[in-house]
Amino acid sequence: MTSTSMSDSEARLSPSYNLPTAVIGLGAVAVWWLPWLGILLALFGLFLLLQAATIRLAFTETALEVYRSDRQIRRFPYQDWQNWQIFWPRVPILFYFKEVKSIHFLPVLFSPRQLQQALETHLTDLKRSPS
Repeated sequence: MTSTSMSDSEARLSPSYNLPTAVIGLGAVAVWWLPWLGILLALFGLFLLLQAATIRLAFTETALEVYRSDRQIRRFPYQDWQNWQIFWPRVPILFYFKEVKSIHFLPVLFSPRQLQQALETHLTDLKRSPS
């Protein structure tokens, strides 16, 4: 699924269920060796699955906006960003960005390719953190 374009320079990222599915699968395997750990992993995977189904990122001209369903819950203006990084680009699981006053880590619950594209499009002047 491609990003839903809100305008030429704004895009919402499509959800990706890869990470939640992998965590649930890991929990299913772990339950045979450590049942409590397997159950915890599976529950965490279900939580991530719910988040992937309801949370959306929108890259606008001036900010990264976070939506739950259709309601905006956070806004991160690009002018406050210092750097960003997608951890383990081959198997992206975590997205990091640093603002002037805070650091944010988000699980990759959306298309990693679209995320990379949006970051490169909207944050061209910002240096990416070293890998």
